[in-house]
Amino acid sequence: MNMPATKMDIETATPAGPAAPVVAMTPKRPPRSETYARMARETAVRVIPPLVVVALLALVWELICRRAGSALPPPSKVFKDTKELILDPFFDHGGIDKGLFWHLSASLQRVALGYSLSAVAGIALGVLVGQSVWAMRGLDPLFQVLRTIPPLAWLPLSLAAFRDGQPSAIFVIFITSIWPIIINTAVGVRNIPQDYRNVAAVVQLNPLEFFGKIMIPAAAPYIFTGLRIGIGLSWLAIVAAEMLIGGVGIGFFIWDAWNSSHISEIILALFYVGIIGFVLDRLIAGLGKIVTRGTAQN
Repeated sequence: MNMPATKMDIETATPAGPAAPVVAMTPKRPPRSETYARMARETAVRVIPPLVVVALLALVWELICRRAGSALPPPSKVFKDTKELILDPFFDHGGIDKGLFWHLSASLQRVALGYSLSAVAGIALGVLVGQSVWAMRGLDPLFQVLRTIPPLAWLPLSLAAFRDGQPSAIFVIFITSIWPIIINTAVGVRNIPQDYRNVAAVVQLNPLEFFGKIMIPAAAPYIFTGLRIGIGLSWLAIVAAEMLIGGVGIGFFIWDAWNSSHISEIILALFYVGIIGFVLDRLIAGLGKIVTRGTAQN
């Protein structure tokens, strides 16, 4: 039998005085020294192995090319011969007598324009081919044939059409880098999950909303794969094209150094070409990580 609570029972059950304040427990942050040490370890893991490999390769190169009769100079001689170019890349004596900065800058400007055009056109055509069965049947065989043509094979045709080296070089970059962008974009669009399309139909998205909210985010990993391949092909194409069109550019600098028998300058230019190509690839990869964050990775 339940007995009614008395006044004494109620007073006993009620805590005396005001309620104790609730103190929020914040996680204890590690000391800054530990954070800096962890960052240093992560950096060392990424940086030290490549540096060791490069140092070993340079040592082997030095030992092999130091011998009498070697056709290539060792690294020590390369540095000695190109020291002025390394320390003063900004000189400009007029004409084509310029520092490496100006040659690289001219090449990068051509790549930026040609690659931007190929990215816009490649994504648009890739979406068309991926979304339309008829467009895929009509255009895909043509794309597969054209993409096998070497970049320099387009140069005589572009020179005949434009009658100028600058637009011809930009066209070679465009026509070389557009194919991987088209193909990867089309594959990404075709692989959009059917559930996404069903949801778009249920909420009645118009074509523009479907393109911006469903298609591009879902196909973004594929698109950026094509963009990374395209930027590498663009940089390869401009160096080769500039050897033939002349003027200011890193490709012409390499060809001019060959004609002057300056092998050390060629090696220095190739070093810069490789570093810039690596940086361009990392930039596109970093942009891809930002844009595709939260989307499915393949």
